[in-house]
Amino acid sequence: MAEAKDHSKLVKRLVLLVVAMSGFAFALVPLYNVFCQVTGINGKTGGPVAAPINDIEDHSRTVTVQFVAYVTDGLPWQFHPDVTQVVVHPGERKQVHFFAKNLADKAVTIQAIPSVAPGIGAKYFHKIECFCFHQETLAAGQQTEMKLLFFLDPELPKDIDTLTLSYTLYNLSARKDT
Repeated sequence: MAEAKDHSKLVKRLVLLVVAMSGFAFALVPLYNVFCQVTGINGKTGGPVAAPINDIEDHSRTVTVQFVAYVTDGLPWQFHPDVTQVVVHPGERKQVHFFAKNLADKAVTIQAIPSVAPGIGAKYFHKIECFCFHQETLAAGQQTEMKLLFFLDPELPKDIDTLTLSYTLYNLSARKDT
């Protein structure tokens, strides 16, 4: 009888360990996202910010901002920036557009996820208005221009003269269908 009691105690501890590890695994994703947003590591950008009030532009230098667009496998959309790069002064507001078209025979909802390279530049890349702040649904065959209004913080390190902003579109409708 004593042996059975020892095994049940061990099983309870192992089950508790598995539950604790699962909880920790679920907590890692939001913690990682907050960490990346605060530090700018992994190229994650923050949410919307207010336009700079002072309009202080650093005319002593320029930064090239490149734009790249990706569509995940199986998403029947065309997606690309209207321009592949712009040259801006830190502090200057700039507006660009991305073209998107739903090639599917039904409505599709997407979410655009941004990333900035080099990663340290993400915390200096501020989006005032961006299609990535919300989900976008297009009917079958529908197309649209999606707006991005941004500025670079004048505190951007001087050794960074090029930033690449990439967006990846993810199909949210596929999740709803399953």
